[in-house]
Amino acid sequence: MRETTEQEQPRAVIADDDPFARRVIKDVLQRSGVIVIAEARDGRQAVELTLHYRPDVVVMDVVMPELDGIMATRQIRRELPEQLVIMLTGAGSDDHELGLQALRAGASGFLSKDLEIEALPRALAGLREGQAAISRKMTLALIERLREAPSGSSGMRPVKSPLTAREWEVIDLLKDAKTTDQMADELVLSPETVRSHVKNILRKLKVSSRQEAVALADEMRKGAPTIERPESEEPPTGERNQ
Repeated sequence: MRETTEQEQPRAVIADDDPFARRVIKDVLQRSGVIVIAEARDGRQAVELTLHYRPDVVVMDVVMPELDGIMATRQIRRELPEQLVIMLTGAGSDDHELGLQALRAGASGFLSKDLEIEALPRALAGLREGQAAISRKMTLALIERLREAPSGSSGMRPVKSPLTAREWEVIDLLKDAKTTDQMADELVLSPETVRSHVKNILRKLKVSSRQEAVALADEMRKGAPTIERPESEEPPTGERNQ
């Protein structure tokens, strides 16, 4: 994401197939001092304009032709891992599952056009300070989803382990027999970065195959002795060049 100083006005790209919605969103943003540098009519344009302009934030509608907002966000985040994207759902929609999909795709926020459009500038300001832009209802939905998550081995990880949080996410996908490309799509990473994570997992667990890594990880989750080999955390991978 392009760095800005406090004196600079934030720059935004708006993506919505409805011209009236784009105008409303643009008016709300510009009144708050946000510069709208480009507007996209569909998801493909949103990806192209974002990669070209590198805005501070992308305001993305969920349902669009050519490429929907969730898929567009995945593509953007794969190329620009630090890009901020806030997803807007259509008027009257209160689909928490859709919101969860948007957040998994890499969006940092999910708001309703009809209920929260006037709060959009404040939400964008919060995003730039590292806050999530989601409604209280969505927060409650996320909490309920965590509570409903199975308490078995899948998705849980030992308090002490040599693997990073991201590597445990990769382990979960390996357990589901996901391919490298499928894992890259789900984690919004490049295939090269996923291969690097898998290589690190095999090295840290001292195994030679993905299947062995999954089996050992299951034992670690069941409370078997964990590998106590101290290792420093790897720096984040997949960051774009400045």
